[in-house]
Formats: sequence, structure tokens, C-alpha cells
Amino acid sequence: MLDKVQAAQAETRSEGEESPDSTESTGPAAPQRGGFRHLIPRRLTSRIVFLNLLGLVVLVAGILYFNQFRQGLIDARVQSLTTQAHIIAAAIAGSATVDTGSIVIDPDSLSDTLDEARPDADQLSGLDFPINPETAGPILRRLLANTTVRARIVDPEGNLVIDSRFLYSRGDIIQSELPPLAVDAGNPLKQLWDSFLTWAFSYDYPRQPEYGLDNGKDFPEVAAALNGASVSLVRLNDRGQIVVLVSVPVQRYRAVLGALVLSTSGGEIDSVLGAERRVVFMTFGLVALVTILLSVFLAGTIAAPLRKLAAAAERVRRGVNKRVEIPDYTARQDEIGELSGAIRDMTTSLYNRIDAIEAFAADVSHELKNPLTSLRSAVETLSFVKTDEQRARLIDIVKHDVKRLDRLITDISDASRLDAELARAELHAVDMVKLLTAIVDLANEVRKPDQAEIQLDIARLPPGMDPVRGYMVVGQDSRLGQVVRNLLDNARSFTRPGTRLNVRMRRVGDEVEFRVDDSGPGIRPDNLERIFERFYTDRPEVSFGANSGLGLSISKQIVEAHKGRIWAENRLGKADATGERTVLGARFIVRLPAVPEDWVPPYG
Repeated sequence: MLDKVQAAQAETRSEGEESPDSTESTGPAAPQRGGFRHLIPRRLTSRIVFLNLLGLVVLVAGILYFNQFRQGLIDARVQSLTTQAHIIAAAIAGSATVDTGSIVIDPDSLSDTLDEARPDADQLSGLDFPINPETAGPILRRLLANTTVRARIVDPEGNLVIDSRFLYSRGDIIQSELPPLAVDAGNPLKQLWDSFLTWAFSYDYPRQPEYGLDNGKDFPEVAAALNGASVSLVRLNDRGQIVVLVSVPVQRYRAVLGALVLSTSGGEIDSVLGAERRVVFMTFGLVALVTILLSVFLAGTIAAPLRKLAAAAERVRRGVNKRVEIPDYTARQDEIGELSGAIRDMTTSLYNRIDAIEAFAADVSHELKNPLTSLRSAVETLSFVKTDEQRARLIDIVKHDVKRLDRLITDISDASRLDAELARAELHAVDMVKLLTAIVDLANEVRKPDQAEIQLDIARLPPGMDPVRGYMVVGQDSRLGQVVRNLLDNARSFTRPGTRLNVRMRRVGDEVEFRVDDSGPGIRPDNLERIFERFYTDRPEVSFGANSGLGLSISKQIVEAHKGRIWAENRLGKADATGERTVLGARFIVRLPAVPEDWVPPYG
């Protein structure tokens, strides 16, 4: 059995030795950043510029990608070429002559029998109307003058009859297309830009091979035109440029004499599209420049104050024995101003808390030194006493100082954790009538014969006020009960035996007020504020050490945490013959905010 236990302990230790490595690999010290998160800039200015430019890039890309200008330009060119092709085809068909090798016509009798001898459409469809290049060439040259349109005529056998590129009049200069110039290898930026344009604006149109002398029927547009149909196509030439082709039949009556193919020159449409893209890119560049400037300005109004606030907060964290001034941006009336105000308030509260802690530590040290000094003196003197009476007296002093230390430590511990408890505890509706009644009844039941009796008086609420919610406050019943007990114990310690303590509660506007009246000697006017200071006490010498001086200080701390007020004043009697008023005792008044009308408390 012992061996099994030792083996289990060894296994547990081995697992514990491996766990730090696994924790280190998956802990926050080595965060794993996946995806494209590492590409996002870290600085706020860079992020604002990046995001604004990203939105602009998406907009420009959408404009270029979904732009219908290219298709509209192609459609307009197709329509104009189709109209032009029909006009040219009609002119070419009109210039064609009939081949009458097997037909003899008598000119003398032609005028007399015109109606009878004129062939109808069915007869003419069987006749041959050949296209004469010498006649059609000048027609093409005149109709295509000052244009970049290329015209080609293919006969029914698929032979290329006429190509307008090779039609020249007397004195014309023969032109031919040169191959594209080689890209300058020494300009990598231009190569990169051309590669980007080729990738971004590449077309998915098929390539258009060059017509041969006798392969016209191999092209679908020619075959369709020879069958009497009009066809329009979009192709790419050997340079990758858009070429629009329109083929129409050249026919006279119903006889198809050949196919007329009109095509735009390479680069005609691309140059227009390129000009449009240049305008878009120039606009993008201008807008991007303005966007960057505005983004930097916007980021400056955000990032610069944040950096100053962060630097000031860091100085507060590292500062020793000095106060750091937080930059004030509250005049901005925006989120940065709210943040600045909140940090300034937080820093002020932090410094006040540090000062309070230092003052509390100093007061605690001072108060603990008194009983410790007395205890030390009594212990040191105890070894020199000779009589039992002196020894018993010193022992009583030691017991008294020990009790005083115990009371001080208990009250100091309660006061030190009070703020934390008040911040953590949840607030709820507290019925002050039930709270005061329970505390007063308990105090009367446990009171000693030499202690004053407590009388509770609750005033009527104003007419129309809810009797249940009228005396309710928002807070913690345990801490409010501690305030009431501290005030009652303090009043009893100053009240003569055989008298009464009066506790009265009433509603004053939006606040609930309760006060404790005693019949003691009252409070000196210059001590009305000091009595709420820590460790301050103004009692007769006979009761020295019986109180820690923290009761009223704790009560004030609790009341202020509940957004209330507490103060002290003297009860004065009627004026005598000299005009002076006799002090009848002290009065402690507490006012707490009542439950608002829209409050929905968790009644228990």
C-alpha cells in the first residue's frame, strides 16, 4: 500500500514539473497571432490612415471593376460600325455588274417589252454579280476616308477580294504597323506598373487571327455573313488590344455577292479606356493625398492627447514623493475631454487616498505608541517593585494598556477595510423605521442600570407620501446600523444616569433625517468639526483610554459613502437675563438621500 502511494506521489510530481512548460507555451507571454493580424499597424495614426485608404482603394476598385463604360463604348462602336457596314455594303452591291455570258438581250426591243422582259427576284437570284475590285476599291477609299476603320471583302468562295489597308491612291504613303517597342529593362517601376495594369485589366475576349487570302470561310463572322446574317464580335489582336468586328452580307436583291467585314484599329478603344483609367487614378491620388492629410490631422487630435495622457499616467505610476499634473482636455467637450477629466479626477482621488493612508498610518503609529510606552514602562518597573500592592497596581496598568491596544487594533482594522467593503457591497433599499426601532429596542434591553434610556420618536410623513417608501434610503443596512450604534454609544457615554436619550426621525425634502440628542456637557464650539477626526477624543480624564476615538470618524466615512451628511451641534436652552443660552447637551444629525421615485429595490 505504501509503495502505491509513493508511486502516485512521484507521478504527481512529474506532472507538476511538466506543467510549467505547457503553461509557458500557451500563456500570455507568447501570444499567437494568426491570419493577417500582424499586418495591421500598431500605431493609431497608421491604423486610421490605413483604414481610410483601404476604404478608398475598395471604392476605386469597385468603380474600375464594375464600370460599364467599356461595354457601353463597345456597344456604341458596334452600332456605328453596323450602320456604316450596311451603307458600304449597299454601295458595293450597287457597283457590282451582272455576268451575262449565256444571256443575249436585244437593246432595240428592250424598251418595248420592258415590263415583260424584266426579271423578277427569283430570276435575279440565280444570276452572278461579281464584285469588281477596281470599282469597289475607290468606293471603300472614299467612304472610309479620315477613319481608322479597316474593311475587308470576302467573296462567296472565301477568297479575300479587297483589304482597305492596302488600298492606296496615287501619291499615298504606304503604312504598316510596327511591332510593339520593347519595355525598357532599366525601369523596374514601369515594368511593375505595366504588369499590374495587365493583370488588373486583362480581357477574356478570344484572339482574332489574321485573315488569309483563301480561308475566309474558316471565320464564323464571314461564314455568317455569306449566309445572309449580320454579326458583331469583340476580339483581341496580337497585341492584346480590343478590336470590334462587324460582318454584313454584300447582296443585291437576294444574291449574296460576298461578306463585308469592318473592324476597328487596335488600341482605339483601349486608348479611351486608358484615358478614363488615368482620370480615375489621378482622382484617386488626389483624394488619397487629401485622405492622408485629414487622417493624420484626425489622428493627431486623438493620438497626441492619448499619448500625453498615457505618459502622464506612467509618470504617476513611477512618481515618488511628487504630484504629476494630468493634461487638461476637458474643454474639448468630446470623449477625449471626458477621458481627461476622468483621469484627472481619478488621479486626484488617488493622491487624496495616498495622503489619507499616510495620515492614517501616522495617526495609528502615534496612537499605538502611547499604550506601548505605558506598557513598556510598567513592565520595566515591575522588576524593581518590592511590595505586592505596587506589583498589583502595575499589573492593572498592564491589563489596561493591553485592553486599550486590543480596542485600538480592532477599530483600526475595521476602519482600514471599511472602504473596500463599501465598494464591494451591493446597495439596496433600507427601511430606516425598522432599523432604528430594532437597534433602539435592543439597546434598551441590554442597557446597564447606570446607562440612560433611549426614546424613539418618528414624525409623520407629509400628506400624499408613500408610508412604505417615505423612510427608505439606498444603502447597506449593516453599516447604517453601525452608524446608529456608534452615535448611541457616544451619546450614552456623555449622558448622566437617570436621563434619557432622544432619537427623532423625520422627512426633510428628498432626505431622511435622524438625530440623537443627549444631556451631556455639550461640545466646545471649536471642536464641532474636530470630533469627527480619527483618534480625537474630548473626554474626562477618568475615562482616558476607554475609547479609541475612531467611532465618529467611521460613522462619518459610512455616511459620506452613502452620499449623506453628518454634523454635530449643541442643544441650547432659553436665554437668561444676560442673554446667554445654556447648553443642554449635544446633538448629532444625519441626513441620507431617500429612495427615488423610480427606484425598484429588491425588497426582502
